[in-house]
Amino acid sequence: MGTLYIVATPIGNMEDITIRAIKTLFSVDIIACEDTRRTGLLLQEYKKRFPAIVKNQSTKTKLVRFDDRSERQQTPWIIDELMHNKSVALVSDAGTPLISDPGYRLVSESLKRGINVISIPGPTAAIAALSVSGLPANHFMFLGYPPEKPSHRIKLFENLLNLNRFMLSTYILYSAPHKLLQTLTDMQQVLGDIDIVVARELTKVHEELWRGKISEALEKFQKPIGEFVLLFQIP
Repeated sequence: MGTLYIVATPIGNMEDITIRAIKTLFSVDIIACEDTRRTGLLLQEYKKRFPAIVKNQSTKTKLVRFDDRSERQQTPWIIDELMHNKSVALVSDAGTPLISDPGYRLVSESLKRGINVISIPGPTAAIAALSVSGLPANHFMFLGYPPEKPSHRIKLFENLLNLNRFMLSTYILYSAPHKLLQTLTDMQQVLGDIDIVVARELTKVHEELWRGKISEALEKFQKPIGEFVLLFQIP
């Protein structure tokens, strides 16, 4: 029986990867990835940067697509490969797999069948943002991407308002650029003009960490570019 490795990759800066992750990616039989082209380029880059680490590793690794659309279809095939003693690495486009990315079904089914699942830890945008946010990190709640429907987003923030009466936490949200302004507007409608931390393009060239009121964020990020992490507390 093979082993399933959950391998974290950089969220921006190519140097934010562990030696163990590189060794794993170049030693497994199969890499399941959201975008085979992107992961292929990542592997090529690490061959150039770390030749001493990868020179004795396998060059026959097979890359297969494993994204939100293909997860249900690909999971049985990957499980079968694992059951036939193949080693598999699961990666996302950036960061740690399963954290607002595909992989839950594969890990769950692997564990049900007694397949060994090993974490190769590394970057996660939510934790990176929290660590520099200046907000309390002893209790936090990661909410992933907010719901698509406006009514569901409003309900989410209403639920947080109720929850906050019993448990004070730092809340963390992801936001795609085209959803940022509407998410901030919905937050302001339910939670008021609270303080918020906006982390943008973490570890990349145009990395930005901004603090202020939601109303100020709405004014500043009129034309949002990049990936966003929103962090806040409810007074």
